[in-house]
Amino acid sequence: MASNRLATDTPVDPSLPRQQNGDTFGYGTYDSENEGPWQEWNPTADTVRPVRGRHRVAKQRGGGLARSSTVLGVGVIAAVGAGGMATAQTGKPPVSISMPDLPNVGSVFSGDDEEAQASVAALSTAGLSTADTGEGTTDAGEVLRARIMQQAESQQDQVDAAAAAAAEEKAAQEAAERAAEEREAAEKKEAAAKKKAEEEAAKKAEAERLAKLAKQYALPTSAYTISSTFGQAGAYWSSGYHTGLDFAAPTGTLLKAVHSGTITQAGYDGSYGYKTVLTLDDGTEIWYAHQSSISVSVGQKVTTGDVIGRVGATGNVTGAHLHLEVHTGDGSGIDPLAWLRDKGLNP
Repeated sequence: MASNRLATDTPVDPSLPRQQNGDTFGYGTYDSENEGPWQEWNPTADTVRPVRGRHRVAKQRGGGLARSSTVLGVGVIAAVGAGGMATAQTGKPPVSISMPDLPNVGSVFSGDDEEAQASVAALSTAGLSTADTGEGTTDAGEVLRARIMQQAESQQDQVDAAAAAAAEEKAAQEAAERAAEEREAAEKKEAAAKKKAEEEAAKKAEAERLAKLAKQYALPTSAYTISSTFGQAGAYWSSGYHTGLDFAAPTGTLLKAVHSGTITQAGYDGSYGYKTVLTLDDGTEIWYAHQSSISVSVGQKVTTGDVIGRVGATGNVTGAHLHLEVHTGDGSGIDPLAWLRDKGLNP
């Protein structure tokens, strides 16, 4: 605390209030209670009560320090409110600090401060690429949102493309399956039609063949009745079964050559009676038995339909009829009825 200055002698006008006679506690001022001037008071250690508690007054070392602290505090508050940090100008160059973009960061700074506006622009454009700036984007948050939306749209496009490809593949597979089924059905239908056509063609060819053979082959007699067939069992035959085909007809009915060939036997043959053997060009032998008469001789060439004899009842018989047998080249007997049908004839 500074010491009191010495009071100077000042004239006192008793007619004026004491507030108008200089300092209230000044030396030489008027004291209305004591009807006289104030006396000089110099405090000492014995007269001054010591200061206790929170009322101690800090000693100030300079008048400019308080103002500097106040200004610095205001600057710190302003810098922190803006999301940054204030630095004291110590003569060193300022350090650039990159900050993320903050909403409404420009509201902290005054519009008249160009440096503050530059800081706002630097913060709001953090993370922007040259392409973003070229597209007119000036906000990092908007850029992030746009990139997220672009990525989501790209993923959705990929999903849609995959779904479309799967649908196309499924449709193509179904179309291929339908085409395969239709092709298989068409093939089956075509095969059935082909088979039917082949069967009809075979029948037609067989009919033509038989018709042609019918012109080459002829039945051995006419006006007849089939009385016994090949393989029929009975006591009438020495072998126990019938070895030929019987054509019952009146005695004297003409007998004809069934095909062109050569007469290899003509005469009487025991139980067969009068018998003629016609050997065809393929070696097949046709036996005519029980004849009443023979009209050909051995070695004679005959053609289809030529008369070789007449129906009779010679040999082991019960009535007039032609006993016809067919033997292959090795001598085996076969069914005459089947052989005649194979030649286009129907007895």
